[in-house]
Amino acid sequence: MAKSKFRWLKITGIVIGVLVVGVFALVFLLSKPLPEGKEGPAADALAQKMLEAIDHQAWKSTGAVQWTFAERHRFIWDRKRHFVQVTWGDHRVLVDINKQEGIAYTNESPVSDEENRALVQKAWAYWANDSFWLNAPAKAFDGGTSRKLIPMENGRPALLVIYSSGGLTPGDAYLWELDEQGLPLTYSMWVSIIPIKGLSASWGAWKETETGARIATEHHLGPLALKIDDLKTALDLTELTEGKDIFGSL
Repeated sequence: MAKSKFRWLKITGIVIGVLVVGVFALVFLLSKPLPEGKEGPAADALAQKMLEAIDHQAWKSTGAVQWTFAERHRFIWDRKRHFVQVTWGDHRVLVDINKQEGIAYTNESPVSDEENRALVQKAWAYWANDSFWLNAPAKAFDGGTSRKLIPMENGRPALLVIYSSGGLTPGDAYLWELDEQGLPLTYSMWVSIIPIKGLSASWGAWKETETGARIATEHHLGPLALKIDDLKTALDLTELTEGKDIFGSL
């Protein structure tokens, strides 16, 4: 019996070892090196073309936006005051984005201080990630970014944006491929939370919102689809909340 148990443990260990090696090999084979490019006026001009294609001026005048990301997280974002309400499952959390502080409710009841801190941090992280998917092109000139022009095989240059600070994972880089008007078609990602480097995601189903900003509402990473639903923009928060200030308790 002992020998049989030892044999099965040995076989299990071998199988796990093979799987681990296989995963690392797959990641290595699918990953791409970060492309080399050139910073300067040409790269910045391409980034400006991308901003014009999404009507960045209209986005800058957008005071509030609501959306649901991947059918999981629902947001109402007061961009003027930097507040956001994040709703998922039984939780609703009001967050002061700059301070990373807020008030959390579960089943519309207040929670303990410890749980409040945990839910506020989780809500802030959801906002940081999902708002990037909402309008990442608008962040091409954020503080801590650099831009490089990358020559592509199709003869059309692409734009590499590198984030040295900010967000959840500083150091991430995104390679934007654009159409002739500068509208994003795809980006490839070199990010710390994804082991496969250079993984590509599509940017499609573009929608012109109420304030004039253009937002891509569908992203595909291979078989995985990430959709943005219930999208609305407004000049002021109260246009989305029936005249109420939902952040009055912050």
